[in-house]
Amino acid sequence: MPTTMQAVVKAKPAHGIELREVPVPTPGPGEVLVRVQAASVCGTDLHIFNWDHWAKSRIHPPLIPGHEFSGAVAGVGRGVSTVREGDLVSAEMHVACGKCLQCRTGQAHICQHVRILGVDSDGAFAGYAIIPETNIWKLSPSIPHDYASLLDPLGNAVHTVLAGPIAATTVAVTGCGAIGLFSIAVAKACGASRVFAIEVNAHRRKVASEMGADQAFDPATENVEKKILEATGGTGVDVLLEMSGHPEAMRLGFAILRTGGRASLLGIPSRPFELDFAKDIIFKGAIVQGINGRKMFETWFQMEALLSTGKLNLEPAITHRLKLSEFNQAMKLLQSGEAIKVVMRPD
Repeated sequence: MPTTMQAVVKAKPAHGIELREVPVPTPGPGEVLVRVQAASVCGTDLHIFNWDHWAKSRIHPPLIPGHEFSGAVAGVGRGVSTVREGDLVSAEMHVACGKCLQCRTGQAHICQHVRILGVDSDGAFAGYAIIPETNIWKLSPSIPHDYASLLDPLGNAVHTVLAGPIAATTVAVTGCGAIGLFSIAVAKACGASRVFAIEVNAHRRKVASEMGADQAFDPATENVEKKILEATGGTGVDVLLEMSGHPEAMRLGFAILRTGGRASLLGIPSRPFELDFAKDIIFKGAIVQGINGRKMFETWFQMEALLSTGKLNLEPAITHRLKLSEFNQAMKLLQSGEAIKVVMRPD
């Protein structure tokens, strides 16, 4: 076991990040030391890198970010009984308190006092990471490490798609970032009859088709509302999966949702905006759901079941594979819009 490791470190409250050699942590009671084999980059990591308003209000350097990963158990602390050295694992990086009303009523995914590894304490952009045993997810060896490092965002997609009936339904996905793209694949794997992707970025529309979308529309140049209403016999879609957080996309989503349809909202608007509640929700009898994270651990069982079938192809969304030392390049790719998911491996 080495005594030091390479790590991406947010060392100070400013733009940018550093690559450092730091000590390998030691697992305490109830903790698992994981040797990271793959880690993927999230939009949250870009916020931390850019040191924007959200990062300034939440992040306390020094911090090792990274909350999407897979690896192998390298050591365990006292009392750990469910995994042992060599086991392949990923982890739910939202650490619930276990004491609040939500945790005690089966809603730990919206815990009032949640801590996020890679945001509130050190994460997985390093050679090794410390994870509470309660958050470890033991992997089937049949799941590739690159896919296993995507279980966090894939879980968001699975939670959103399966928040209501999906088989034999028509579905609109507004916003085809990584989670939107995963939602397309999940909806098709779960029997959706038709999936319509709505995305302004041409590259992402192309990938949406590769992920299984039946049609992909550009809302900047096409009358999407007219085309989807025509495609659905004038009724609109059964299910809206809103992944963009953009006010215009959300308004469009509700316009194409059929009366009595389901709207599951994961995208986060950057500011408050106006929506016609009477027309779009109340008179429409719409079922509107706010989606936050992944259910602990129902969603994880669902993900593993879907991946084990071999019907869930995530490959088109993995646009780049880099070394951990190339983290700054990953940030440039994400900022340019060239990348969707970047998977990194420790050097």
